[in-house]
Amino acid sequence: QVRLVESGGGLAQAGDSLRLSCAASGLTFEAYAMGWFRQVPGREREFVASISANGRTTNYADSVKGRFTISKDSAANTVYLQMNALKPEETAVYYCAAKRVYTNPSARSTTHSRGTLYDYWGQGTQVTVSS
Repeated sequence: QVRLVESGGGLAQAGDSLRLSCAASGLTFEAYAMGWFRQVPGREREFVASISANGRTTNYADSVKGRFTISKDSAANTVYLQMNALKPEETAVYYCAAKRVYTNPSARSTTHSRGTLYDYWGQGTQVTVSS
């Protein structure tokens, strides 16, 4: 059974930093590209960042470039999202997602920003940023 469990959310003030973690189990971690998305009630889910299965390629939403960093630790089956200089408008539930990729080198180096491509999702962790 595949499980993705996010942690690290909470309350922060504008300009603060938080690091989210997503612990994966029940899957071969190296065979999955990973992504972070966020959603505010009443609004569509929004892509935040993704990392390729081999960890060599990353991709970010324009709104977070230069402030957020996605990384993965294959030994710990965990993907992280370091969020710096947080803004109040980034208050949302943050979700971790996993997408199975083919084993060829090109696929393992590809990131994915479309949520519909992902196979598994975590339950989400709330991030609240006050002004």
